[in-house]
Amino acid sequence: MSAPSLTPSKAESSRRTPPRAAGDASPGSPFAKSLRRNLTAHGFLVGAVLCFAFFSWYPMVREFLLAFQKTEGGEVSWVGLDNLRTVFNDPAFWQAWRNTLLFTVLALVLGFAVPFAVAVVINEFRHGKGYLRLLVYLPVMLPPVAAVLLFKYLYDPGYGLLNELFGFFGLPEQQWLQDADISMLSVVIASTWMNMGGAALIYLAALQGIPGELYEAAELDGAGLFRKIWHVTIPQTRLILSLMLLMQIIATMQVFVEPFLLTGGAGPEGSTTTVVYLIYQYAFNFNNYGAAAALGLLLLVILAGFSAVYVKLSRAENE
Repeated sequence: MSAPSLTPSKAESSRRTPPRAAGDASPGSPFAKSLRRNLTAHGFLVGAVLCFAFFSWYPMVREFLLAFQKTEGGEVSWVGLDNLRTVFNDPAFWQAWRNTLLFTVLALVLGFAVPFAVAVVINEFRHGKGYLRLLVYLPVMLPPVAAVLLFKYLYDPGYGLLNELFGFFGLPEQQWLQDADISMLSVVIASTWMNMGGAALIYLAALQGIPGELYEAAELDGAGLFRKIWHVTIPQTRLILSLMLLMQIIATMQVFVEPFLLTGGAGPEGSTTTVVYLIYQYAFNFNNYGAAAALGLLLLVILAGFSAVYVKLSRAENE
């Protein structure tokens, strides 16, 4: 006859253990782990929200208030729409908008089409795509100031490389940054070279997502390269093209660095004065922060209009 066991059975242990209350969680329970994970996620979210609040949302609210205020002798007073009237009555206002629209149109012709063409060409290569992507993206990795100074050297009328090439081929030399007729085009060329790398990689990623069967079917129908691009590539990348178009418009209408460093901002006969540079002049040259905020608010409303149109068209297309 065996001796009785001193260890309680599992059934007895389960009967003696009191039931755990609802919501009670030990440090190693799934509930506690989920709670700690959510707290960590919300902690990072709070940090991001605070960064946006201090560096994005607060300046926007502050700009809205400044647009209707005037500061004299350290005292702030409300002036209503006087700042907007000051901006509208400035002759440089309309010239700045004309120059900004001209830059936007030229940038869309070059800066929107060239990266897409580069992406299409790279996508046709079977080998070496990684090196080509690196080569295309290199200008983006350069500091903007260094890239602009490089183009300032290229555009120099005395010893610039472009005029040297023109002279070698028997073409007349150009005053790239000193001629009011071509100064804006020169700025657009520099800006396109500096910024096309990111757009080209986005287009290339979209192109690589197109099924190869579509191109094979187009080839069976006798389609050439341009017909394949028109009937297959563009329709398949229509969404990303429209998104990049909107981003291009928003970015180009806020251009400041390139004309400021290449032509000093205004350029010959004010040919490169943009809206953002005029805002800079109001704020830091004329000490009229109210007018600068009013012009910035006007630009914000116009760009918000472009965004609203895009969102509406996207919803209509999805429906």
